[in-house]
Amino acid sequence: MFDTLLLNTFVAVVDEGGFGRAAARLHLTQSAVSGHLRRLEEQVGKPLLKRTTRSLELSADGARLIGYARAILALNRDAAAQLAGSHYRGRARIGIAEDFAETALLRALRGFADAYPGIELEVQVGIPGDLLRQMKEGALDIVVGSQCGGPARGRLLWREPLVWARAAQASVTLPSPLPLALFPEPCPYREAALASLARCGMAQRTVMVCNSSAGLRAAALSGFALVPLPASRLGDGLVATAQGLPPLPDAEFMLFLAAGGDQAMLAALAERIVDSCRGLGATSHEGEAMPR
Repeated sequence: MFDTLLLNTFVAVVDEGGFGRAAARLHLTQSAVSGHLRRLEEQVGKPLLKRTTRSLELSADGARLIGYARAILALNRDAAAQLAGSHYRGRARIGIAEDFAETALLRALRGFADAYPGIELEVQVGIPGDLLRQMKEGALDIVVGSQCGGPARGRLLWREPLVWARAAQASVTLPSPLPLALFPEPCPYREAALASLARCGMAQRTVMVCNSSAGLRAAALSGFALVPLPASRLGDGLVATAQGLPPLPDAEFMLFLAAGGDQAMLAALAERIVDSCRGLGATSHEGEAMPR
């Protein structure tokens, strides 16, 4: 029988991308996290991680165990909640970035509300910068959104390329100044696009400001403007173009948790959100090379 403490540490190392961030999440020292992994590998009798000088990767056995570990921990959480008699009470205020309002995420929130009828969920959809500002001011408890190279203040859900999107049938000749369709400030995609163009001295003009992903897609599909988008948001009719354009940083999809409120309840809700996000994005964070 596997020790759930060790399984929890193993999952944290995979989800957080290494030992240091896992230690911070679990409020442990890095040496304690390493010790937990060694003990779990001793229980399994096989290495779970492939260590190199610069990164960590799941071994074949580690990749098999991670799914079981998540299921065991989820069942453990559900059993504890049921035996506690759904003791969570109160209100949870959740901010979701506009391009993050996926059916799976909203279904997970509905499932959490059904499991804990004493909790009142309030969801606000908006721009990540605005949502994080509201969290700082105490108006939100959880924010799910993206950043591009910002400080690692939250929990990484996945990472994927940010690309220049254009219509598949559009001319490959770039006009000058470059017409852009962007989210309003403060937006990580907007900031990354404008900064990359400024660094290479390429002229640009913001010809359209949209509050929705649908509006940005329409601008790109019509050939009216180029749009910086995460690769997973391209969809039918849009392609990524790099010819003559500066590279963009990766988009990092994050979960941010406020310091106040009922931390036990918010942590349980955060885990539901994390579970709903597995497999989303063009490049899932799970199983990728993990820097120490």
